[in-house]
Amino acid sequence: MNSEFDVEKRSHLLLEIAEIAILTLLLFLVMRFAIQNFNIDGTSMEPNLHNSELVLVDKWTYLFHSPARGDVIVFHAPPDPSQDYVKRVIGLPGDTITINGTTVIVDGVTLNETYVAPEDQGIPTGARVIQNMVVPPHDYFVLGDNRAVSSDSRIWGFVPQANIIGRASIVYWPLGQNNNGFLPGVSKVFAALPQNSSQVNNPLSVITNNVNALWLLLIPLVLLLFLRRKALKQFFWPPVLTEHYESETEPAPEPEPETR
Repeated sequence: MNSEFDVEKRSHLLLEIAEIAILTLLLFLVMRFAIQNFNIDGTSMEPNLHNSELVLVDKWTYLFHSPARGDVIVFHAPPDPSQDYVKRVIGLPGDTITINGTTVIVDGVTLNETYVAPEDQGIPTGARVIQNMVVPPHDYFVLGDNRAVSSDSRIWGFVPQANIIGRASIVYWPLGQNNNGFLPGVSKVFAALPQNSSQVNNPLSVITNNVNALWLLLIPLVLLLFLRRKALKQFFWPPVLTEHYESETEPAPEPEPETR
């Protein structure tokens, strides 16, 4: 009896170890390949991202489709690949960009950039004249929301797709700022422009555009709940134990006849 109990106990222990190992591996994969934390250094994305804020970068979305106009991306800076920059995508490969003063025109459409505060408009030192500049294949034209001080494509040119780390998705620290949580979408600003054909033709883009990094963090929790479903079932719906009580008035059994 004890031997069977010991075998069952060891099996249960091995199952617990396997579940922990699977969960740990999944957490590692999510943290390694799907998301990354990033520290905002500077004010080039004011008023939408503040200095010293911490954001989660969604790295998995761009495995399924290319960046879209309006995305806030983190990338290795072309002027110095050892540094990481955060800017907003304005032009896609093939787009024609013109900037007249503080007015941005993409493929002949003047953008009403609601994410740029009027007091942050301006031209930084070193900015080039941008007139009918065509974005090369596999490159992107990016600008900071704080146009007066941002070091961006106006100064050093385009961002190669290979430099892109991912999409800034969630602001998670410090609390109490005016932009906690998901970064708002700005697709309406670019609604008059044609969509990226690769995204239109890719059915996975609809899913990945709507699955944010926060939901990726829930995957290990869902798996854990699945692995522990039996324990949870027993916790919330414990088995009903029934006992048999002999009635005090129950007649005693008749004695068996003696045999001689």
